[in-house]
Amino acid sequence: MPSTVPTDPADLGAAEARRLISRRALSARELADACIARVQALDHAINAVVARDFDGLRADAKKADDAQAAGTRLGALHGLPFGVKDMIDVAGLPTTYGSELFRDNIPAKDGAIVTAMRAAGAIPMGKTNNPEWSAGGNTRNRVYGATANPHDLTRTCAGSSGGSAAGLAAGYFPLATGSDTGGSLRNPAAFCGVVGYRPSPGVVPGSTRGVGFFPLPTSGPMARNVEDAALMLSVMARPDMRDPYTAVVDGRTAWDVAGFARLPRRDLSALRVAFTEDYGFAPTENIVRAHFRRAMAQLSPVFGRAEEGTPDCRDADRIFSVLRGVLFVAEHGQRLDDHPAMVGPNVTANVHEGRGYSADDIAGALTMQGEYHQRWQTWFETHDVVISPAVTISPRDWHELYPAQIDGIATKSYYHWLAMAYASTLAGHPSITIPCGFDGNGMPFGLQIVGRRYDDLGVLAVAAELEAVIAGLPEFAPRAPDLAAIRSARPISEDPDFLSL
Repeated sequence: MPSTVPTDPADLGAAEARRLISRRALSARELADACIARVQALDHAINAVVARDFDGLRADAKKADDAQAAGTRLGALHGLPFGVKDMIDVAGLPTTYGSELFRDNIPAKDGAIVTAMRAAGAIPMGKTNNPEWSAGGNTRNRVYGATANPHDLTRTCAGSSGGSAAGLAAGYFPLATGSDTGGSLRNPAAFCGVVGYRPSPGVVPGSTRGVGFFPLPTSGPMARNVEDAALMLSVMARPDMRDPYTAVVDGRTAWDVAGFARLPRRDLSALRVAFTEDYGFAPTENIVRAHFRRAMAQLSPVFGRAEEGTPDCRDADRIFSVLRGVLFVAEHGQRLDDHPAMVGPNVTANVHEGRGYSADDIAGALTMQGEYHQRWQTWFETHDVVISPAVTISPRDWHELYPAQIDGIATKSYYHWLAMAYASTLAGHPSITIPCGFDGNGMPFGLQIVGRRYDDLGVLAVAAELEAVIAGLPEFAPRAPDLAAIRSARPISEDPDFLSL
């Protein structure tokens, strides 16, 4: 079937590609071949897709086309390739978690998210890179090495869902999975100029939630635009009694899953918006503050009320540090004890930190988090959204494991620079990162939009409207990486620090 698509199919967004497939203007095989060709042309320099199943992708794309020809009803994601973060199982492909201890781990079945995506017609291309156990904001590990930022191959793509974000930016796939505790899908989305959405707790069920009822970690969709992320969320959000934060009544969730695939229009001029450079505590770099001010000068007039302000984030650093430490002791303490030489510096640091906290420290952090949550709910009684930079810094050299200083001031830990993201994590509010131009270093800048807890549909709708406004502002409109420069670059694996930490 000859294609009538006026561009390389690898550059199509998910919803656009799905519409073309449904009209038979594009086949699933054409899309798969284009995405595979893009990976083969560029990934030597980026290293985003670290375990691949191109044969499986082609075979499943053919099955998708055959099913369409036979008149089978098409799923919401029919024929769309997607990347799977190397924290989620895909049958027959390695799930290493970026850990040397699991270098040879080959699961026999798909994880729950992959199962749901396949059921909607999507096809996994392979696994995307992340730091060891998703610990840290730089995508590097001793199993697969480092992942570069497609917009500047010398700089980090952030993390932990860095391979997913870099692959989206380079056109490897229109959708990818991510996961997020302290910004792990929002930070790389911001650094790579794509969209990352952290839902409210339980909207995307975590069937493997292993530490009590702690809701800090969650999975979420990543895409090149808000419409695509919402479409993917409509598949990821589903009833699952295994997650204690997913309310299931009569086999259905409390939220309208179908609504994510049909975002309502939202009148920005009716919104009460606050904007903040730092939530009152995040160590924000001056170059980030400057770009955010320029952006808000252009964007503030579209809102009904826009003013500087922030929810009360007292004790955020303390709460996050203690609860994160508890999680790492529970999940990785035994691994560190049994195999200290095979556990990386970030995980090691967090386990040691967690073991240094007393029962009184933990009780205090949980109490402070309860008070923190209540303050956020009160604040949102008079505000609809809060807008901030997505990340405290501009992307840096990927050789730097984490920022030890920001504007000459020492950071408190390897994760302190993620404070802009964990501000909303601690309150359990949905948060999305959308591209908003390029900062003074010429690197992508992400705008973070946070809304009311469980108003996921509202946050996505606001983000889609604001995305459209930004697209009409030449200074802030998104642009793709220089694919020719990436194609001609040397392999990142030739760097002597590629596999080191």
